[in-house]
Amino acid sequence: MTPSPCLHCGGPVPADLTGGFCCRGCEGAYALVQDLGLERYYSRRSVDPAARPLRPADESGQLHDFSAHVMADDKGEASLHLMVEGLHCGACVWLIESLLNRQPGVTWARVNMTTRRLVVRWRVAEVEAAALLAPVMAVGYRLVPYDPERLGAETQRQEKELLRAMAVAGFAAGNVMLLSVSVWAGHFSYMGPATRDLMHWVSALVALPAVAWCIRPFARSAVSALRAGRTNMDVPISIGVTLACLMSLWETIHSGEYAYFDSAITLLFFLLIGRYLDSRARGRARTAVEHLLALDATAVTVMEDDGVLRLVPPHKVAAGARVLVAAGERIGVDGTINEGVSDVDTSLLTGESVPVQVAPGAQVFAGTINLSGPLRLVVSAVGEQTLLAEIVRMMEVAEQGRARYVALADRVSRWYAPVVHLAALLTFTAWIVLGAAPWQMALLYAVAVLIITCPCALALAVPVVQVIGSGRLLRQGILVKSATALERFADVDTVVFDKTGTLTLGKPQLMQDGGWTDADLVQAAGMALASKHPLARALAAAAPQARLADGVAEIPGHGLELASGLRLGSRKFVGVADDGAVEGPELWLARPGMAAIRFAFTDAPRPDARQVVADLLAMGMAVELLSGDRAATAAKIAAELGIAEWRAGCAPAEKCERLAALARSGRKVLMIGDGLNDAPALAAAHVSMSPSSAVDVSQTAADVVFQGGRLSPVVETLEVARKSRVLVKQNFALALGYNVFTVPLAVAGMVTPLVAAIAMSTSSLVVIANALRLSRRRG
Repeated sequence: MTPSPCLHCGGPVPADLTGGFCCRGCEGAYALVQDLGLERYYSRRSVDPAARPLRPADESGQLHDFSAHVMADDKGEASLHLMVEGLHCGACVWLIESLLNRQPGVTWARVNMTTRRLVVRWRVAEVEAAALLAPVMAVGYRLVPYDPERLGAETQRQEKELLRAMAVAGFAAGNVMLLSVSVWAGHFSYMGPATRDLMHWVSALVALPAVAWCIRPFARSAVSALRAGRTNMDVPISIGVTLACLMSLWETIHSGEYAYFDSAITLLFFLLIGRYLDSRARGRARTAVEHLLALDATAVTVMEDDGVLRLVPPHKVAAGARVLVAAGERIGVDGTINEGVSDVDTSLLTGESVPVQVAPGAQVFAGTINLSGPLRLVVSAVGEQTLLAEIVRMMEVAEQGRARYVALADRVSRWYAPVVHLAALLTFTAWIVLGAAPWQMALLYAVAVLIITCPCALALAVPVVQVIGSGRLLRQGILVKSATALERFADVDTVVFDKTGTLTLGKPQLMQDGGWTDADLVQAAGMALASKHPLARALAAAAPQARLADGVAEIPGHGLELASGLRLGSRKFVGVADDGAVEGPELWLARPGMAAIRFAFTDAPRPDARQVVADLLAMGMAVELLSGDRAATAAKIAAELGIAEWRAGCAPAEKCERLAALARSGRKVLMIGDGLNDAPALAAAHVSMSPSSAVDVSQTAADVVFQGGRLSPVVETLEVARKSRVLVKQNFALALGYNVFTVPLAVAGMVTPLVAAIAMSTSSLVVIANALRLSRRRG
């Protein structure tokens, strides 16, 4: 007997199931599609009992099979990473997450606004991937396998399109506004109808082609939303601009008095500016993950059983393969050493400034650098299973929380568009039915409502303050990279510092402790010149007069040696017993028949670190130190700077856990760090800063990057942020007051589209003028 087809996916229904569905997931998805009124989703394909289960389709009807990209674990759960095309605002994020979280079996569904990355996890036994994704595809979003390179290329294409449209709209708006000045002047002095019509026709020839070309970014989004049976903020924008142009063209053709080509093209120009700046801000946030992934984008040398060496991309290396890592090469996989001894620079992962000595049996991780000797590894993890990939995931989870902190315009977008459409429709209907007005006048009033309710001033309330505040900080060497950074800085009540490279300069310096003479230093530096070890370089830098000694041999993972018996290296290498009182990095020089000499190194604090900590405490901030360094070193720097709360030996996950604990207690944390181990914590914190000396990934993960060797930018940024918050609240009051006052006038027919455009522009100028007060720096 041929099994009946599933009502949702079209696959065969098992004989022991009733109700017309092959699984609970399909039953839930079918109910959801019915609830949303998207039955047309099923009209895209024919239900064939012999057909394969349905795969999500895009708007063209093309089917996509994501089964090859599904990753399953040993707990019965599967996950899928996809890129969402057509994502525009916080309402889109809310809709997609709501659709997915209503599906049975889903344990996690999150959309990252900055990277447009969708991560969904579900229980395999309860639902299939096709059933999960179908409702999202049905409402008009396109899902493709996540590819950072494709995302970057798509974003660059969109930004170029916006920039070109913005240039065309600005040029057209300037020229049409000049023509409109003549028409406006004609209202107060005699202007014949023929002259006015000429001005209108010239304005139409300039504005209409520009509007038709520049409105595309908004129109595509609006059409896509309407075809999927939903709405967004681009719908009233597109309708208002289109109706203003059509009405103006109608009036021009019939020698009418009112033509508002200037309003339409100027409105479009300002909207394009906002859309472009928003895209640029998201692009800077997205590059944090791209920099992390780039650390893993190195070829791996795989050793075949027959001894042949092959260069293979890291994601194509199988677990258990044997890999050769040359000295100076970045390690591209996680693995266990089975041959070789070396020093490995783990500062990107741990923040520890001193390289770690590794030997057979030790584990190494992707992203670290092999310094001194060749290593042979047995691969334990590649791709998404590496520690580097885990840091990527931690960053994206942390950034998701940040992305949900959206602007007010996005928070009200669920109801803004329907209310505006309804108000315009009611205005049009009321003037025809109750006011007995001609349809042209009623339509004119409806267009005025659409234009005057455009939330330009409301949308500028936060960004304009951010731009002016960011410019003030930039002049002082402080780069604000996140669109909501200043807003979050104003909430800060706790400051958490990393140690190496943040509170300190991050460069080992030889200590003048009196335990050695100048002759000892020159002798040791002559050997140190033969090594690339950071401590050896610091030692050599302390004695520029030293010359390279002959016959220096480097013993990977231990130190340097001469045939005469001189040794420079670790305590164990030179035969000095460990007394348990080691503080900070050190090198030992051993000479036959003489006592060993210790060269101690320190990482000096930044010049104003103590004063900045004192200023933060005076501002009422709680200050903590989270370091991946050793306890003795962290305790010393904390005591020197006056930091009472400190923790040492913190891994990336432990730093995130501490920040999460502070957040649960109601604290708003500013995290300041510079290493790769700080990147997840920088993303997880309420807001974050990084010095310009930091690794690229920490700079891109941070909301703010500051130049120079001082920490005073921390205090300056907090002060600017607090003033910015006051100005933002004032701008919100001005913008909302504008709408409360003008919308009733527009509905009452007391505002023409021309006046509406002027009022809208004026409200924006008032908001900008108020924000400009932030550019004045006291003192």
